[in-house]
Amino acid sequence: MRARADTPQPAAARPRVNRGDRAWGLILSALGGAVLIIAGGIILSLVRVARPVFAEVGLEDFLTGQDWDPLSDVFGALPFIYGTVVTSVLAILIALPVALGMTLFLAEMGPKWLRQPVAFAVETLASIPSVVYGLWALFVLVPWLRQTVQPFLGDHLGFLPLFSGPPLGLGYLAAALVLAVMILPTIASVTGEVLKTAPVAVKEGALALGATRWEAIRMAVLPHSRPGIFGATLLGLGRALGETMAVTMVIGNSPTISASLFAPGYTLPSVIANEFAEAAGDRHTGALAALALVLFGITLLLNSVARLIMQRGQRKLQGRAA
Repeated sequence: MRARADTPQPAAARPRVNRGDRAWGLILSALGGAVLIIAGGIILSLVRVARPVFAEVGLEDFLTGQDWDPLSDVFGALPFIYGTVVTSVLAILIALPVALGMTLFLAEMGPKWLRQPVAFAVETLASIPSVVYGLWALFVLVPWLRQTVQPFLGDHLGFLPLFSGPPLGLGYLAAALVLAVMILPTIASVTGEVLKTAPVAVKEGALALGATRWEAIRMAVLPHSRPGIFGATLLGLGRALGETMAVTMVIGNSPTISASLFAPGYTLPSVIANEFAEAAGDRHTGALAALALVLFGITLLLNSVARLIMQRGQRKLQGRAA
């Protein structure tokens, strides 16, 4: 039997839109956009406050100037940038080998009965407030450096500019050591999670072919975990760049540039914390806001470089796997 030509055909089924899913998606989009709005608001506020200083001093002179005298309206940020970079980089150089070795021991080489207590101790170190680290460094680390470490380094390596000068205890070396202790749990915990993602089959294959445990770790585990380890390192470096209280208590707070690690110095967070409450006038406040912008820029540049390097490392690993 033939169907009549004027019989209405069923309309195409339209997908039903779940209002709850749409509302949830809008909420998540708003929360994600709020992060950008907050970051943009912070930058705009700092720029508005720091604009008079940039207009009068100039960005180049502000970044390269070495004199800091709020009473004379002379503002140079180079000593603070130098102190921040030196202490943070030195802290990473000290903390990274220790954190990586400790993580490899716990994840690959250490006995199982020891892993849980050490992991708990690492997590405890990560939760200690920075002021507690500062007090420990002031009463324990600084006297030890002044009486033992710095005289020894000065006697044996004093011909190098890094280890010249009187053993004051306070200075770049003390700040770098306390920063290394503070960022050690961050690097170790993130690195431990990264090592757990290494493919077990590749490591077992290396062992089956006659490799030692260390050779299996070096050839199978570490190459796969390299981008994650680098990310953990950059995360620790980011915390070191922004640390304030502990560094302020042991670095000496002197706006000078010195090649010696024994000399006192200053960092960007420290000078902002010390002088903001006593800032007199718009120029002094604007200069501190400009220092905050410089610190923000360093952090942003660091994160951008880290993302590029990690993406490049992941592409190489994917290419090898393919």
